Amino acid sequence: MSQTSPIKQNISSASSHAKSSQILASALLGIAILLAVGFAPIEVIHNATHDTRHSSGFPCH
Repeated sequence: MSQTSPIKQNISSASSHAKSSQILASALLGIAILLAVGFAPIEVIHNATHDTRHSSGFPCH
């Protein structure tokens, strides 16, 4: 029976934590961009994203 060394377990745990952090940061950035653009009063941004918001179910008005 082979045992995993503590060093390999720590590396695996750190890698998993880094991936989770990256996924969370990406999701938060995406939500922030969506909200910033979705509720922006600037007509150009609103018109440019209007159809995309409606097709994804995001209310804009």
